[in-house]
Amino acid sequence: MGEKITFCRGGGCTAKLGAGILSRVLERLPKGPEDPNLLIGYDSKDDAAVYKVSDDIAIVQTLDFFPPMVEDPYTFGKIAATNALSDIYAMGGEVKTALNIVCFPEQMDLNILGEIMRGGSEKVIEAGGTLAGGHSINDTDVKYGLSVTGVVHPDKIYPNNGGNPGDKLILTKKLGVGIICTANRVQEASEDAMAAAIESMTTLNKYASLICRKYDIHACTDVTGFSFLGHLHEMMDGRLSCRIDGSAVPVFPEALDYADEFLLTAAGQRNRNHVQEHVKFVNVPFAMEEVLYDPQTSGGLLVSVSREQAEALQQELQEAGLSAAIVGEVLEKSETEITVTM
Repeated sequence: MGEKITFCRGGGCTAKLGAGILSRVLERLPKGPEDPNLLIGYDSKDDAAVYKVSDDIAIVQTLDFFPPMVEDPYTFGKIAATNALSDIYAMGGEVKTALNIVCFPEQMDLNILGEIMRGGSEKVIEAGGTLAGGHSINDTDVKYGLSVTGVVHPDKIYPNNGGNPGDKLILTKKLGVGIICTANRVQEASEDAMAAAIESMTTLNKYASLICRKYDIHACTDVTGFSFLGHLHEMMDGRLSCRIDGSAVPVFPEALDYADEFLLTAAGQRNRNHVQEHVKFVNVPFAMEEVLYDPQTSGGLLVSVSREQAEALQQELQEAGLSAAIVGEVLEKSETEITVTM
């Protein structure tokens, strides 16, 4: 596997600031004059910014970087790039260019940096984009990611909050990579579990997004650091409710085992604290609750699709080799925003 990286305190999307802290900061920022061409900005809690430049083209902009959650630099580079590229796909866009963001200690072996960037570059190429440059800083810890620009037709943007009552919710990747990576950090994860998590984290959401374009998608987000339930809460947007079938949610079985052993993340607890008042669990085991609050690094797409097309979309995603499943349905707003049953 070559040279290894010393673990940072919190790798991948577990290193994100909590949603509650972030919202308190963002709501205090000066807004400035409204730009009608800014179709989606930070105040929408969406996955990327979207700016209309013509009747046919809007630019999609996103940025994501974090510390390592795996020891192999090349693998870390692939995961970080896959994660950063994901926001373009969550908006229904197509990747065009990417810029590297690098924090790296000058005294560390530069071959490690080379391997990180090689992994990232390969994923940008796989996405059909061009790596156009970047920026580096001498830092005490390793951090890596991308700033990504994509394009989308202004009428074909996937917002994260456009779902309708009656829609079905489809998740395209298994949950539990945060818990598995935490278990791996203390040498408790099996090789098979870690290999499966890495395969998931390095699978571009490009393939799911391309399939989704054939269907009537009302809303889409990618499941990352705020967890399945955190991102689902953002999708409901205070105007909808939903019912989730916990037994239908795709999960790495080892993640449930490790959760039962309390191999959990602080970020998962932050997610629980932030969202739990909006969630009602019915006969859901503790381990499954933890998986639903688990911060995902480079997680799958969570899609709200018309009821009539859900089965066909699920089947096509599965035929493409993705762990996709219909996990619930969108409802009219009720007293409980998210109900999870088993």
